[in-house]
Amino acid sequence: MHRRLMLLLCASLISSAAQAQAPAGKVTVITSFSKEVTDPIKKAFEAAIPGATLEVQNRNTNAGVKYLEETRANNQVDLFWASAPDAFEVLKGKGLLQKYASKATGIPEKIGQYPINDPAGFYFGFAASGYGIMWNERYAKANKLPEPKEWQDLARPAYYDHVSIAAPSRSGTTHLTIEAVLQGEGWAKGWATVKSMAGNFRSVTERSFGVPEAVNSGQVGYGIVIDFFAFSAQAAGFPVKFIYPTVTTIVPANVGIVASAPNKAAAEAFVEFLLSPAGQQVLFDPGIRRLPVNPDVYAKAPANYPNPFKDPRLSSMVKFDVTKSEVRNDVVDVLFDQLISFQLEPLKAATKAIHAAEAALARKDNSQARALVVQARELIGAMPVDEAAASSKETIGAFGGKKEKGARQAELEQQWAAFAKQNYAQAQSRAEEALKLAK
Repeated sequence: MHRRLMLLLCASLISSAAQAQAPAGKVTVITSFSKEVTDPIKKAFEAAIPGATLEVQNRNTNAGVKYLEETRANNQVDLFWASAPDAFEVLKGKGLLQKYASKATGIPEKIGQYPINDPAGFYFGFAASGYGIMWNERYAKANKLPEPKEWQDLARPAYYDHVSIAAPSRSGTTHLTIEAVLQGEGWAKGWATVKSMAGNFRSVTERSFGVPEAVNSGQVGYGIVIDFFAFSAQAAGFPVKFIYPTVTTIVPANVGIVASAPNKAAAEAFVEFLLSPAGQQVLFDPGIRRLPVNPDVYAKAPANYPNPFKDPRLSSMVKFDVTKSEVRNDVVDVLFDQLISFQLEPLKAATKAIHAAEAALARKDNSQARALVVQARELIGAMPVDEAAASSKETIGAFGGKKEKGARQAELEQQWAAFAKQNYAQAQSRAEEALKLAK
């Protein structure tokens, strides 16, 4: 009788422990993803894990990282869920993520040139994306514009005032796009490519979503975007197309469990769901259209869906260095803002003058004028800081977010802005002089 009571007691304790560990209750996630992405996954997760509810707090990637830093002493967040892998490296380095051993199977080590999961187990790739050019076919036809294939195509005169991009300082995915160009072409050539495209920009938006929305509606013809914006727009019936330029990369979007997560069991269940075949298949939803990291689920993909595990072009893209990107993240973002976002009108004026001079030279050649145009382009492409200086401890330290570094940061920003303003004015002047000589 005593032995039977002991067995019943043990069974009761085991049952209670299992119930205590069962995933249930609210699991809070900070994410940069839109409702079109999070809503279908939330619905599928809550159906798969009865008793668990997903609370979504939407913040852009940089704001999400800062929020977790500021609230670490009283953390109320379970998961961080975003596209930018360097953001996860920042959180990992600051001790804001906790290690976890996923039970998922069938997921390879890499997608393209990039590791899918953090080797140390602090975050996991659940989907992949690449970066490229999206355009509205009706807009292109109405304006008699050609289909772009490479980044440099967007620098051609035909695309002037027809292109839009989000500021990388406000968009983690745009930052990765710029970094992919810089890493694929090298610092000097990469920035020259970016700035030559930027001379044709209609706008630099503060929201990633603003670019595809403008392309979908025909407010602008072309957008530099992450691929799923285009794929989901196509699924919704918008007349848009998308291409991966040669110089781009495929990187995973990630999820990580926040250190001291209030509902660790449900957070783990969410990670397992995302990596399960059922969770991976949700990525085919028309509002999401991400690239799954499990090769087997592509058997159920919609027709003509990109498959990075079988497409040799996608698997041979730029080998993205996340450490390099993370170290110089703030420097690249500030350079973009000071050279492009805040100097867009002078840059466009210089670019337009170059286009006019080159058109005149096509009709009537003039060696002196052509030399002036070359000088104008060199002035636009020039950088106020080379790669070594941009990655130096002194420069990076100026953007460390500490109050005592604020003066140095402001000094660099002013220097870079003045450099851009002076160069663009000189470029415009030389292009206008070239135009006079070519007439």
